[in-house]
Amino acid sequence: MILTVTLNTALDLTYRVPSLRPHTSHRVTEVTERPGGKGVNVARVLAALGHEVTVTGFAGGATGRELRDRLASQAPGVVDALVPVAGATRRTIAVVDQRTGDTTQLNEPGPVVTPAEWSAFQGVYEGLLGSVSAVALCGSLPPGLPVGAYAGLIRTARAAGVPVLLDTSGEALRRGVAARPDVVKPNADELAELTGSHEPLRATQDARRRGARAVVASLGAEGLLAHTSDGLWRAAPPSRVRGNPTGAGDSAVAGLLSGLVERLPWPDRLARAVALSTATVLSPVAGEFDHAAYEELLGRVAVTGEASAA
Repeated sequence: MILTVTLNTALDLTYRVPSLRPHTSHRVTEVTERPGGKGVNVARVLAALGHEVTVTGFAGGATGRELRDRLASQAPGVVDALVPVAGATRRTIAVVDQRTGDTTQLNEPGPVVTPAEWSAFQGVYEGLLGSVSAVALCGSLPPGLPVGAYAGLIRTARAAGVPVLLDTSGEALRRGVAARPDVVKPNADELAELTGSHEPLRATQDARRRGARAVVASLGAEGLLAHTSDGLWRAAPPSRVRGNPTGAGDSAVAGLLSGLVERLPWPDRLARAVALSTATVLSPVAGEFDHAAYEELLGRVAVTGEASAA
């Protein structure tokens, strides 16, 4: 079983409008609602790939109840181990401009988590680690949690012998990298903020020196750059695509995590991650991937680089 952790879950709302223009009223042509937060999106893709997966994190208030109801109905195969909190789960709103295909994202901050609620979560997390093959720690920290929360969770997983993938940003990423996760997956901006370098190769090398065992940087439409102890690779989709990028990075995480537990070589993990990410951009529903596109893309992802001589 794979465990995904989303400390700041969300109910994802997607509005589609003919054309998004500031300072005007808009008629929404379509609304979709999905259980969200980065780790929830990762779990949904992992389940679609045939993996047993459990989600944990926090859920509270009316929005939290709606999220859990939709998780049960819209994410078959995903086990709910979310921890209740008194505060209300946040909402995220994506507004899709149907004329251009561009998306504008609005993210609420999330509930304030109390020390007692954080302690309760840690107990649930430690209990789950005994039956999982890998864990993904994903997304932002809700208000109230210590900035080193992910670092602590990484150390707990490492003590249990469970490999960890970290996908977060800012100070939470900086602290988390120092706890030596097995994989970190920042995007280019997050990587530059962590290392101070805007040159991806140099920045991935720096992130590894800071503690990450492997760094897989998302370079947007250019694909992924992976710097690992086994080698250095770049993986790119066969062509640029237009669509809704919501959840594309989470699908890449699912590809990397599934490849890790299946013990695939790095080039195969990266090809899967890029194919899933691209197929998510092409999906008509935000945060889900187009299965037919994924199967077609998988053999056409270009992976270049070389294995380490070590």
